[in-house]
Amino acid sequence: MALITVVAVALFVGFRLLPTGTNLSHMDFRVSGGNSIEFCDPANPQFLPVVNVRSPVMMTLQPAAAPVAGAVVRLTVALKTASDKPITPADLIVSHTKLLHLLIVDPTLGDYQHVHPEPTATPGEWTMEFRPRHAGNYRVFADFTPAATGRGLYASADLMVTGAVAVDVPPDDARWQFALVSTAPIRARVPADLKLTLTNEGGGNVPLQPVMGAFAHLVAFDADRSGFAHLHPMEVDLLAPPDAVHPQLNFKVTIPESGRYVIWAQVNLGGTEVFRPFPIEVGR
Repeated sequence: MALITVVAVALFVGFRLLPTGTNLSHMDFRVSGGNSIEFCDPANPQFLPVVNVRSPVMMTLQPAAAPVAGAVVRLTVALKTASDKPITPADLIVSHTKLLHLLIVDPTLGDYQHVHPEPTATPGEWTMEFRPRHAGNYRVFADFTPAATGRGLYASADLMVTGAVAVDVPPDDARWQFALVSTAPIRARVPADLKLTLTNEGGGNVPLQPVMGAFAHLVAFDADRSGFAHLHPMEVDLLAPPDAVHPQLNFKVTIPESGRYVIWAQVNLGGTEVFRPFPIEVGR
């Protein structure tokens, strides 16, 4: 038993010392003291408090020009560790087909966009663009996985958008009807089962295709935008798609507090990404 223990420890240390391509270590993603973000298990569908806890990653947003509702906003996103080390592509691993996810939502929860920044020539800086529909203080959540830890990590920053209160945009193709239902009333701190269904109003197939390695994504925000829950369907086998005429996808989530939430669904229909919101009320 002693020999087995020694061999196991040696293997553990050896694997930890293998190069990962990153210059950052596990300790670069830790902050001292309490009330800090814990490394989260992507398979555990919980609501993640991001704003009111300390993250070991600092994110700043620098727009190329003053952001205005209805106009394309070009942003430089800077990511650094608490020790002021830049976070580069080599420091992250691919999660859901991308290195870095930005979840962008306005104060009303009526405009949600999911963007994937691209790295620039400057270490730690990434570039992206999006078109905000509303004026107000947008909140940007970063979702990524450091190579040094292999566990999901998060950060947030705000971006003020000026201009009209709302900007009309062409609606999504009305043929696609969405429904999101739960098997029982959703209550705080109680695991909930959700079912997302899609229908082609004109009859025939729903051209559902994978997006970011899944047949759909759900993202839930609370009214205060204190955090989010990023949910993936239980149907994980991309070689076994759901029914082509009446696709149904099942999700699980646990929401910690009662109140108003909006769950946004994101799917790929025939090569076009479509987003739909579902307001819900979480009971006590």
